[in-house]
Amino acid sequence: MEKSFTAAPDDLAVRPQLSHSVRVGTAGWNYRDWIGPVYPRKRPRGFHELGYLAQFFDVAEINTSFYGAVRPSTARKWLEAVAPFPHFQFTAKLHQAFTHHMNPAEPPPALDTEEFRAFASTLADAGKLGAVLAQFPWSFKNTADNRAYLERLLDTFTEYPMVVEARHASWDDPQFWKLLVDRGAGFCNIDQPVIGKSLGPSARRTSGVGYVRLHGRNYKEWFAEHGRDARYDYLYSREELAGWKERVEQVSQNASATYVIANNHYQGQAAANALELISMLLDAPVPAPSALVEAYPRLADVTVTAQPSLFSIK
Repeated sequence: MEKSFTAAPDDLAVRPQLSHSVRVGTAGWNYRDWIGPVYPRKRPRGFHELGYLAQFFDVAEINTSFYGAVRPSTARKWLEAVAPFPHFQFTAKLHQAFTHHMNPAEPPPALDTEEFRAFASTLADAGKLGAVLAQFPWSFKNTADNRAYLERLLDTFTEYPMVVEARHASWDDPQFWKLLVDRGAGFCNIDQPVIGKSLGPSARRTSGVGYVRLHGRNYKEWFAEHGRDARYDYLYSREELAGWKERVEQVSQNASATYVIANNHYQGQAAANALELISMLLDAPVPAPSALVEAYPRLADVTVTAQPSLFSIK
């Protein structure tokens, strides 16, 4: 008989869930350096990283869609992987053609719009798309041309709950907040190294959807050219997370949904900090992969090691 990896739904029901529709998870899940600290090194046939991660988190931010087009068939496979977890949701990043390589004087690229819509609607039609994130770089500043482009972009994707991430401090401006409110778009509160004209931490919500992204505070590598692993190599302290616990609670008040995404992915640090934050919000220990607790021993104080009974081999 062929062996495949599946989750046992009866055991999964014991996992605690956050109130006020708050979901905490990670940005992405397909990282080679997560084998060991997050995923088991010996994996049964049919093991799916996303299905494994969904045992511990209620949301995953899709970052593959930022780098290239995602086929609807791929989205359907992801939906299948999280099917045992009814509470689980995805958020998805817009392709970089819309946010990093566009001409503000031109409309959003039609081909990329069509491809992204086919992928995103596959998730939305299944009731699994919590938000679409338009992540702009620090170089995208608050100018009349950029505001006009942002309006056109939001108007292009009105069928999805849109969220905008701006990193430059010039966007801390009443015109920007009004633009988001008028378009029904959310604002992404971020934690990043505050260097020069960088936006600092906030607890703002401009639509029914609250959003928080934790990028880490690696000041040395933030603007360096050493790759994303170096940039997001950061482990938050408990004290730093405590400040974000309070902000998440503020953002989630009266929100229809709030998504908290840890993006400090290097060596599974995002997964470790996300579990710590969930434990803080619940004021209770939470299940954790045994390998992750071994990699980050301080997790032992706020987690319970997942037992083998969480899985079945068929």
